[in-house]
Amino acid sequence: MSHTTGTTAAGTTLSATAPTGPAAGGHALELGDLHGSLGDPLLDSMNFLNEVVARFPDAISFAPGRPAQGGFEPEDLVRHLRSYTTYLERDRGLSAERIRTQLFQYGRTNGLIHDLVAQTLANDEDIHVPAESVVLTTGCQEAMLLTLRALFAAPEDTLLVSSPCYVGVTGAARLLDLRVRPVPEGAAGPDPEAVLAAVEATRAAGGRPRALYVVPDFANPSGASMELPERRRLLEIAEQEDLLILEDNPYGFFVRTGGARPTLKSMDRERRVLYLGSFAKTALPGARVGYVVADQEVVGPGGRRTLLADELSKIKSMTTVNTSSISQAVIGGMLVESGCRLRQANEQAIAFYRKNLDTLLDALDRHFPRASREAADISWNMPDGGFFLVMRVPFDADAAALEQSARDFGVLWTPMRDFHLDGGGTGQLRLSCSALDPAGIEEGVRRLAAFVGRRGPAR
Repeated sequence: MSHTTGTTAAGTTLSATAPTGPAAGGHALELGDLHGSLGDPLLDSMNFLNEVVARFPDAISFAPGRPAQGGFEPEDLVRHLRSYTTYLERDRGLSAERIRTQLFQYGRTNGLIHDLVAQTLANDEDIHVPAESVVLTTGCQEAMLLTLRALFAAPEDTLLVSSPCYVGVTGAARLLDLRVRPVPEGAAGPDPEAVLAAVEATRAAGGRPRALYVVPDFANPSGASMELPERRRLLEIAEQEDLLILEDNPYGFFVRTGGARPTLKSMDRERRVLYLGSFAKTALPGARVGYVVADQEVVGPGGRRTLLADELSKIKSMTTVNTSSISQAVIGGMLVESGCRLRQANEQAIAFYRKNLDTLLDALDRHFPRASREAADISWNMPDGGFFLVMRVPFDADAAALEQSARDFGVLWTPMRDFHLDGGGTGQLRLSCSALDPAGIEEGVRRLAAFVGRRGPAR
């Protein structure tokens, strides 16, 4: 074994052991001769978290935003496949031979279960779009990559992102060499007037504000959610400023307080919103099935009109070719079994995540008494749902702090600086409660309080 280092998005190294690499000698490539994104610490952030979790397997981890797996059973996969093939035979009238071809061969580039996804969106989110506008992807990450590649054509085209922002979209933008401008996020998500200011500043700097990426409900990493008036105002600004909106909605089902808010896409009357979705949190993460709703018209030579979804399929055909037919069949079976009503099918999961977030907030309140946390400038937000919250601490929550927390106190979290493009988040950490049980959350917060108390104020 050799000793190597992992790097956070802030550029701080964290030591790790890794398998011995190839013997010295032979032709070596210079990192400087490879694409510039490979030297960008941002692209290390996800690998870094996976690595540190693996190195401290006994630590209680508030780091990953993955769903709980208590309800998954291997034998369920067979049932889901059977439900889908029965649907193809009874409802679609497919022969046994056509069903075998659909399952075992390359499939339609834009996906096989687009009709079921469109029906589910209509039932769950009041989003009514033609099935042909739905592109099935290999996870939502591919949906982001395809969408960015299609929309951003000129060097001056600029992606606006709520800051802090999910690193998957900013990482994809870096791979594509896109301009990115952060828009500061408030307690209730992105302020539409701040978006307008960013649009104007982008134009003043010679750029073209092309699209805004936003998670309106229980965002990763902040947990913030937009109120209804702000959603309306954002759509007004998008129309006024010729701005597209990339709405990502992985957590919208998981409400802790109040009711579900309408998606931007359901409110969109001008086809300004492209809707990014995933079945990772609401169905089965291992299937790696996501999608994008791209119902915008594209006008080509001679006035020929197509859907943006058809244009995205051209890019997909040169990347992943198509999304796994088997994975789509499993998800398709789950949709059929639920009557294309995933929100209802997720009632137990919604209750589980609600209890977990309540447990986390209650444990923080008890283990960080008000007087002591006010004296030490410790605080956290109280999201209305989702998996995450952000905690402010009186020291730099960097990789070195995380190493000490994991090694000496047995608790893991995520540095918030990885989610900021503007140097923010140094004294903040993200806590995710989705993959733990209440007892683990309670013990994890106890350990976190001991670590924060030992770490003390920044020097």
